[in-house]
Amino acid sequence: MNIKTEITQLHYTKEPKGALFNLLKFCSFFYGIGSELKNLLYDKGILKPQKVGAYVISVGNFTTGGVGKTPVVAEIAKYFVEKGEKVCIISRGYGGKLNNKKVNVISDGVNLYYKADMAGDEPYWLAVNLNMCAVLTCANRVKAAEYAIKELGVTKIILDDAFQHRKIYRDLNIVLVDSEKMFGNENLLPAGPLRESLEGFGRIDKLVIVSKNIDHTRAEKLAKIMTKKQRISSCVAKVEPDYVYNIVSGEHLEKGAEVTAISAIGQPEQFYGFLEKDYKIKNKITFDDHHQYSLEDIKDIEGHIVTTEKDAVKLALLNRTNIYALKLKTVLDVKELVL
Repeated sequence: MNIKTEITQLHYTKEPKGALFNLLKFCSFFYGIGSELKNLLYDKGILKPQKVGAYVISVGNFTTGGVGKTPVVAEIAKYFVEKGEKVCIISRGYGGKLNNKKVNVISDGVNLYYKADMAGDEPYWLAVNLNMCAVLTCANRVKAAEYAIKELGVTKIILDDAFQHRKIYRDLNIVLVDSEKMFGNENLLPAGPLRESLEGFGRIDKLVIVSKNIDHTRAEKLAKIMTKKQRISSCVAKVEPDYVYNIVSGEHLEKGAEVTAISAIGQPEQFYGFLEKDYKIKNKITFDDHHQYSLEDIKDIEGHIVTTEKDAVKLALLNRTNIYALKLKTVLDVKELVL
């Protein structure tokens, strides 16, 4: 087990203990000072977020990795595109090789300019799967937004993973919470998964409980609890398995087949759980989040390889015909969410 995997396990252990946790807890003290100071400066109006000439929606979360932002961002973007809006998604571009200090146009809504290894897996997936929607990457969201408005005529901007990025003003702050993982051990980074203290709930306009399960009872109960106790409008995004398809031919894989499951995402357990419902998994191979695949990673795997759609966009570069992806469907009342 590598150190990153060990730390992730600590993040989602109810009462973590040990020398490593104690060291991380010490580091969390200093992380917390920086986070609280930044938020205090914005809350007191000493620092002010910059407005841009378009309606801005932020989709983010309190914790690191794997909550399920990408499909929710996609559903929101599709909703506005269908309404005739010119939409742009702005991502930091984490995991891609492009220089994110400048504005990178992954897609202008018509043309796709970069592959997954350069763009990053999430921006690339969004660019491929969303027609008529621009996708940009840049660490400076204000600079990217101004480019999108001036050069692409954008009217709606969706910030992917920007709850803690307070430099840009947003008209709607949407935060996602995993119905199973919730806030882990409720410690700040690096001892826990929290990017900031839960006092940040005061900045949330809409809360989405993401349910990656077949039974959504827990998520629905949590949404009601959050609406009542936190006084935040809450809803459920139901993420369910749809089918498994070959990433080259598009052919569906018959249920019951024996497969090797591989992934490089924040919370792979739910992916494996979905797959186990309909397929026989002979081996599970887990890489670090945003891992850049090489032929060496899969050269000895025989038979069907099944992965996530986020991983598939990178594995497609390896030109193998035995790679399949699990297609998920997201059920979400977007109109209720954004209005």
